[in-house]
Amino acid sequence: MSDHLLIKRYASRRLYNTETSDYVTLEDIAGFIREGREVQIVDLKSGDDLTRQYLLQIIAEHESNGENVLPISVLTDLVRTYSTQATSVVPDFLASSFEMLREGQSKMMENMNAAPMGNMPGFEAMKAGQEAFMKAMTGGMAAWGGAATPTAAPEPKSEDKEDLDEIKRQLAAMQEKLSKM
Repeated sequence: MSDHLLIKRYASRRLYNTETSDYVTLEDIAGFIREGREVQIVDLKSGDDLTRQYLLQIIAEHESNGENVLPISVLTDLVRTYSTQATSVVPDFLASSFEMLREGQSKMMENMNAAPMGNMPGFEAMKAGQEAFMKAMTGGMAAWGGAATPTAAPEPKSEDKEDLDEIKRQLAAMQEKLSKM
């Protein structure tokens, strides 16, 4: 079983899992993604890639069912980006931010068994990075006329400084891209 899963959409709008030869629902597809699978959904007749459309539908269903991950301010800012020149920067910003989040979560899981949360190497840097990420996502993108300046995080322990410096460098690069708009 490979990490890539091909789902075909039939004219009846039913979704067919080519790996298991059975029909699947949007919730099944969400489950595959949570398990770490890469999913591609294509229209059987035209061959068009429908993956983005179905992923957005999955997100919309989860949000409408009360599983609110995206604050209203972030949704508003995303809508706003479609009518501005920010559309060229936002995808890179979001991809970088989520990559930083994934890396932080991976480090946390690796160290979870080794030490309690407060003593975990990199915990303070990860916490500061996540705070900066949330500030950038919720407050920093609200006004596209200028880049937001994140507030300074508390000074980390010396062993955490390298991680925090890398996060700061990445955020500064994203802010520079935003300010050029």
